[in-house]
Amino acid sequence: MMDDQPPPTDPAAADANRAKALAHGSLRALTLAALGVVYGDIGTSPLYAVRLSLIEFGEVSRDAILGVISLITWSLILIVTIKYVVVIMRADNRGEGGLLALTALTLRNIVASAGRRWWIMAAGLVGAALFYGDGVITPAISVLSAVEGLKVATPIFDPYVVPIALALLIGLFLMQRHGTAAVGGMFGPIMLLWFAVLALTGTANIVRYPEILLALDPWRGIALLISAPWPGFVMLGAVFLAVTGAETLYADMGHFGRTPLRAAWLYLVLPALLLNYFGQGAVLLSDATTLQNPFYNLVPSWALYPLVVLATIATIIASQAVISGAFSITRQAIQLGYLPRLQVLHTSEHEIGQVYVPKINSSLLAVIVALVVGFQTSDSLGAAYGIAVTGMMVITSGLAFIYARSIGWSPWLAGAVFGFFLLIDLTFLSANLLKIIEGGWVPIMIAGCMFAVMSTWWRGRAILAERRGLDAMPLDVFLDSIRPDHPPRVAGIAVILTRDIGQVPTVLLHALKHYKVLHERNVLMSVVTRDEPHVPDDERLEIRDLGKGFFAVSVWYGFMDEPNLLRALAQMRLQQIRFSMMETSFIIGREKLVPSRRRPLLSRWRRQMFILMSNNALDATEFFRIPPNRVVELGGQIEI
Repeated sequence: MMDDQPPPTDPAAADANRAKALAHGSLRALTLAALGVVYGDIGTSPLYAVRLSLIEFGEVSRDAILGVISLITWSLILIVTIKYVVVIMRADNRGEGGLLALTALTLRNIVASAGRRWWIMAAGLVGAALFYGDGVITPAISVLSAVEGLKVATPIFDPYVVPIALALLIGLFLMQRHGTAAVGGMFGPIMLLWFAVLALTGTANIVRYPEILLALDPWRGIALLISAPWPGFVMLGAVFLAVTGAETLYADMGHFGRTPLRAAWLYLVLPALLLNYFGQGAVLLSDATTLQNPFYNLVPSWALYPLVVLATIATIIASQAVISGAFSITRQAIQLGYLPRLQVLHTSEHEIGQVYVPKINSSLLAVIVALVVGFQTSDSLGAAYGIAVTGMMVITSGLAFIYARSIGWSPWLAGAVFGFFLLIDLTFLSANLLKIIEGGWVPIMIAGCMFAVMSTWWRGRAILAERRGLDAMPLDVFLDSIRPDHPPRVAGIAVILTRDIGQVPTVLLHALKHYKVLHERNVLMSVVTRDEPHVPDDERLEIRDLGKGFFAVSVWYGFMDEPNLLRALAQMRLQQIRFSMMETSFIIGREKLVPSRRRPLLSRWRRQMFILMSNNALDATEFFRIPPNRVVELGGQIEI
């Protein structure tokens, strides 16, 4: 299948290592942990998917109910189970999954022109940008739909739904700075309880109205679409809400491994979801007026308030997973050079994946609050939901096709498999595009802004590299000009951060110009991010002795690794270069960008955006965790 080309790290061994690290070798514990992190989004879809689907269709007849439940059932089977669990999760980038990882994996495996490679990279950036669009909708619609259960109990709560939802969401985002490590252990057991409740409440109603089992026949859904083509097509946008969260399975594969994620889905999550959806269908068959909220009508009145509380907690956990995903994809984008350096705080001493990005956190909160206040109800927000996720799924199918061809799949096999997936994805995307005016413009606008930011940063950095190369001095020419007695030397080591070891760093020339001296030993250090998630410690450093007291050091990181130059220096100490931190100075250049008077290579608005991002990016001292009292910064200007 898709892992016919063996990765450098054996997948089975990688899964075993993750199990030991994350759950003391216990598959059961790892599966339980995955419930709290991975399946919260798709696990809370029963709160709104059935209701919105029938509202969109405009009819609550027996055929409509059976058809909707059938469409939801086979969407879960075809998209989540077959596409993601069986096929897509086999395309791992050394154990890691997700759109950025798949993009890097595809680029590494293909031989293509620069233009084709650019389009593949752009597709990955669009997918990453769409994730942010999904990241603002999921918390808003999930929490709102849970709190709306209070209105089912009594209309007196109607005016308080939005304030309660806002209070919960603001509290959730304020908690992010403290990390999820303290409460993370609770997420799995709570979601286990949630899925058990989904299964039990659904089963109880299926037993009372077993006619709903007719919806297992896929023809029920097809027949509904044939009988009412336009309403059925419009309805597909709401049916798709049942599978939102499927991308999370693939994105979180690196945290848990394939085996626990597959076990959780096949043996717990999928059966619980199907039982609940069928239970809601049974309730609607018995009483069509329960369409107001079929989920909460699964239980008797005495159980309503406990179910609202449990649903609210489940939606908060689902929101937490999406927020954490936004932090994680931001860190990956920074490492890969698609976003400027931002402050990334690690909230756990044990889990590298637990990070907090303050600027992303505050931005998400501001947009989510605006959405809740603007849309007011989960039904209204449903129109804004789905476009981002379907867009990501289309891109995933396309990239997976290219990757499958690169590892030897025949054109017929790859075309048949991914053509089928792409047909389903495009159908759902088309249905969701109908919602643009009603609110679908929100995730598209957010994704468009994020794509503009990431593509501008990537292109701007490439132009800067070209400009630096035009004025740079080759390193070998510089070394040839050095004599034993000139320039004079001072004791200690200078570590000069540079992007290109083949050229003399501009900051070194500035230092020499001002101070007229060189250190006894000079380390030209370049930090490089590979297109793979992790780089082993024994591959971290590449050290070359250039002579005349100069060393070239390349420090390699994966896009999921945490750059830490002090650790890299400690590794250097064990190899060729011995030093004392008290005798070491880090020389760093701080460039200020100004608009070029020459013909610009970026449009005016993109140039202004790039200059703004560059001048406000987190400085290298903090990003690379360099002691501030050992840093010398030399400034300069560069035109762009």
